[in-house]
Amino acid sequence: MLQSIRDRSRSWGAKIIIGAVVVTMALFGVESLVGLFGNSGDEVAEVNGEPIMRQELELAVQRAIRSGQVPPEQERALRAQMLDQLITDRVLRQYAEEGGLHLSEEQLDQIIVSLPEFQDQEGRFDSDLFRNRLASAGYTPVGFREQLRQDMQQQQLQQGLAFSDFTLESERERLAELQRQTRTFRHAAIDAAALDEEVAASEAQIEAYYEAHQEAFRRPEQVRLEYVVVDRQAMADQVEVDEAALRDAWREATADADRRLSHIMVTFGDERSREEAVSRLEEVQARLEEGEAFADLAAEFSDDTVSAEQGGDLGVVSRGFFGEAFDEAAFSLGEGEVSGIVETDNGLHLLKVTGLERESFAEMRDELRRQLARDAVSDAFNNKVQQLIDESFSADDLASVAEDLGLELQTSDWVSREGAEGVLSEPGVMSQAFSDDVLGEGYNSEVIELDSDRRLVLRVAEHREATTLPLAEVRDEVRAEVEAELRREALLARADELVAALRDGESVELDWQQAEAVSRQQSQGLSRTLVDAAFRLPAPEGETPTYGRVADGDRAVIIALESVGEGEVDAQVEQFVASMAERLRAQAAIQGLIEHLRSEAEIKR
Repeated sequence: MLQSIRDRSRSWGAKIIIGAVVVTMALFGVESLVGLFGNSGDEVAEVNGEPIMRQELELAVQRAIRSGQVPPEQERALRAQMLDQLITDRVLRQYAEEGGLHLSEEQLDQIIVSLPEFQDQEGRFDSDLFRNRLASAGYTPVGFREQLRQDMQQQQLQQGLAFSDFTLESERERLAELQRQTRTFRHAAIDAAALDEEVAASEAQIEAYYEAHQEAFRRPEQVRLEYVVVDRQAMADQVEVDEAALRDAWREATADADRRLSHIMVTFGDERSREEAVSRLEEVQARLEEGEAFADLAAEFSDDTVSAEQGGDLGVVSRGFFGEAFDEAAFSLGEGEVSGIVETDNGLHLLKVTGLERESFAEMRDELRRQLARDAVSDAFNNKVQQLIDESFSADDLASVAEDLGLELQTSDWVSREGAEGVLSEPGVMSQAFSDDVLGEGYNSEVIELDSDRRLVLRVAEHREATTLPLAEVRDEVRAEVEAELRREALLARADELVAALRDGESVELDWQQAEAVSRQQSQGLSRTLVDAAFRLPAPEGETPTYGRVADGDRAVIIALESVGEGEVDAQVEQFVASMAERLRAQAAIQGLIEHLRSEAEIKR
């Protein structure tokens, strides 16, 4: 079996995209949504005699949608993909259990309490946070533990297999040499102007291309929709807001803004009594009333010698920094105002606000206006939404609903499940449009909550099934594709002629461009297609270049490779490449295992 796995891993090695060998742990799910799908026990697949139930598939689909991985309108396309993933998970779990991989309850406990998602700000496990996060994600503790157990078993299995592979030192050195290699070459592009005659597609070629590429001209199932939107912000835009109300809202919004404070502090205890400290500050208050400067009095009276040298300045202070009594006084003052005597743990104070760290009224005005206007229309918005719910449920159309509510009845062009734009592309909209009730029965949709400010109801006006478009409708598109392909073939044929002539030592007039010491990482502005082609050419022998050609977009490029350089050693880059190579090998081994297990498993769908 091991040799079968290794054989498969080699066949996959060139196809796997570089990535870390990590099994993503599913921390969140939708276990609580089981009720949405009923108690159906239908089997959707069977793996080595073990069933996969429809309920399990639906939960997996809903988990992917809730986590944001897939928009709801792609739910149908997602279902086949998720079933395939469940089959893979099942064969891996069965293999892990057969191999004796096991996690004890104590190990699971240790993993759970170490997850940062369930820890408080001090890094300690918080049981309330644990329960709340699982509940909000739709998991029961038991369900979460079982999912975690399966994930960790698979992680053990895959890590063990990955670590069983290795790279020889000679392989690492050879990889490093190839990685830092540079190539110097000339290149010349030829385009359609180099062809002897204009390319034209024949009718037979058009028909043959159309027949061979039917899927490219398939129109998906589509609908034309009618819909209405209740928009709180649009309603708010029609409201006039009083300037005085804006000022009041600004003051309220900035009441807790950080502020720059100065203070005069007088202590009491061993050297003076509290009564003496109060008397000292009352003297300060009297002199302030006579017009003396706060800063001068701070220098004379304050026992806080550090701030006294700065006129009593404490800098910018946030609420909660100095305690409740201090906050109550400081944050009740306006700019330039002085408090009464405030007592804290370290003495008595007079406080003065010398500046407010807040956005100006002008900066906040537009946002405040929007918020006040939204608040003003909230009741009307809620009433209109309730009216929309009531009327759209019982109405046989949307036009009458729109008229009763004073809404615009909007219509769409033909749209598919994946092809909607604007408000129709919002999550959940197209799944409603293609639901059994709306599409099949012709009802108005449920009221769809787009966000906190918008509600939408839609209705299918027209429907057409998926179909392959007739050639007559797509002839111009097919012709363009065929002629582009013919042009590409003609350019490559012409490039082959020129390369053959160059190899024979003939003189060929081309607009050569020079590229010096190009590396795999530093392409010097050249296209990746051209650079990759240059690195595929064999090294030249002696002074004679190695010639080649490559298709690059709508042109062909001829390459004359002149020399191959060793490049400069970059230990950091070479370590990175070696690490990526290890990951590739590990991923190939894992994929080989998956392919082997699936090929050996008895899978019924």
